[in-house]
Amino acid sequence: MNNIRVRFAPSPTGYLHIGGVRTALFNYLFARHNGGKFILRIEDTDRERSTEESIKQIIEGMKWIGFDWDEGPYRQTERQEIYQEHVERLLKEGKAYRCYCTSEELEERRKVALSKREKPKYDGRCRELTLPDVPPLSRGGVLGDDKPYAVRFKTPKEGKTVFTDLLREEVIFDNSELDDLIILRSDKTPTYNFCVVVDDATMNITHVIRGDDHLANTPRQIHLYRGLGYPLPQFAHLSMILGADKSRLSKRHGATSILSYRDMGYLPEAMVNYLVRLGWSHGDQEIFSRDELIKYFSLENINKSAAVFNPEKLLWVNSHYIKTENPLRLAKELKPLLIAEKLIPPHPPLEKGGRGDLITDEEIAKVIPLLQERSKTLIEMAKGMEFYFINDIKYDEKAKEKLFTPSIKPVLKKLIEMIEKIEDFSHASIEGIFNKLVEEFNIKLGQIAQPVRLALTGKTVSPGIFEVISVLGKERVIDRLKTAIHHIDGK
Repeated sequence: MNNIRVRFAPSPTGYLHIGGVRTALFNYLFARHNGGKFILRIEDTDRERSTEESIKQIIEGMKWIGFDWDEGPYRQTERQEIYQEHVERLLKEGKAYRCYCTSEELEERRKVALSKREKPKYDGRCRELTLPDVPPLSRGGVLGDDKPYAVRFKTPKEGKTVFTDLLREEVIFDNSELDDLIILRSDKTPTYNFCVVVDDATMNITHVIRGDDHLANTPRQIHLYRGLGYPLPQFAHLSMILGADKSRLSKRHGATSILSYRDMGYLPEAMVNYLVRLGWSHGDQEIFSRDELIKYFSLENINKSAAVFNPEKLLWVNSHYIKTENPLRLAKELKPLLIAEKLIPPHPPLEKGGRGDLITDEEIAKVIPLLQERSKTLIEMAKGMEFYFINDIKYDEKAKEKLFTPSIKPVLKKLIEMIEKIEDFSHASIEGIFNKLVEEFNIKLGQIAQPVRLALTGKTVSPGIFEVISVLGKERVIDRLKTAIHHIDGK
């Protein structure tokens, strides 16, 4: 297990899928557990579908989730000369050949094979062509009549390809089921399977840990390794993540982009903890620190059966991390969401109705303990903080009609007087004031607390009223109580 090198190699044809994040996570933990290297490679050979925006989102998602790679990100589009050299080598050694069949010819033969109920694979008619010398591919070599060609690898026609998968034990493929793989298209762009092998071999990848949707590619890639004279890595194919209906996880089951979960208020630690448990276990333990995951992780403890994605379980894990996390740490994750909810400004000057100064992480952290126990996501927490950051409170109309009555006005006025006089604006002193009001006006605590809660937050449900008063501070509490009195007076 010395000098382990693994890679995560997403294709930038869309967002970073949480299934891909789990694959990256298993590679990352395997490398860190064994003191190896974790490499990020962007497989952008599909030039029509690959986009710079997708690459940006992949890297952003990897950074948010906390995967620090040791090398990369490499890009296949920057390695074209390396692929050309390997194609030239295979042609020179007679392990590959030029194929002049057009796409129309290939499609016609495919239809004929299907009509005969035969497997529609390439029939190998260009495999033994004797051709005149042509210039190297690097100089755009073509046949004398300028007819374009692709390059195919000569796949063994007989026997079986056998390899030991670290998760599935022995896997056997019949070579007769495979055709001669195109490794270079007629437009001189290399194909996926060829690039993967050249990259993994030249980057000295020792373990290829990937989803089992790549299992069928493995025999083709093994032939290419052998044809190029490179040692085989060890393979481990992970079972897919399924939705609740046991079909492959997709958008119909909910969000599948890792950055969508960030925007919905999930913590990266919660996503890591939940995804690692989709297929891996360490006894009955449910919650792990990053250090514990690195310490305990092994391929032997990966489950071979598919895992089912459970949004409710993810929500529970997220709420656990919110409850136990340091408020200042939560504030850093919360700040972009508060900006998105327009509760705090991204920069001065401020939008109408909000605070006029820049909000620090420390100020956000002051409010967090009021909401940690009741918030399952950071979005819930951000919305629960509206009373603190927005001074122009909008009252619940039904509650206003019920609670803002003439009889409560003297209670509120007395509360203002008592608050103005106290020096110690603590939970205990505030509670003491309310107890005195209960006694003086001969009413129940709820008869005071609910109108005050509405005055301070605009709602009838909030964190504890004494905590709300304490965190708002004397000046803002008095201002809001005075505003409530004005509403009672009809002003």
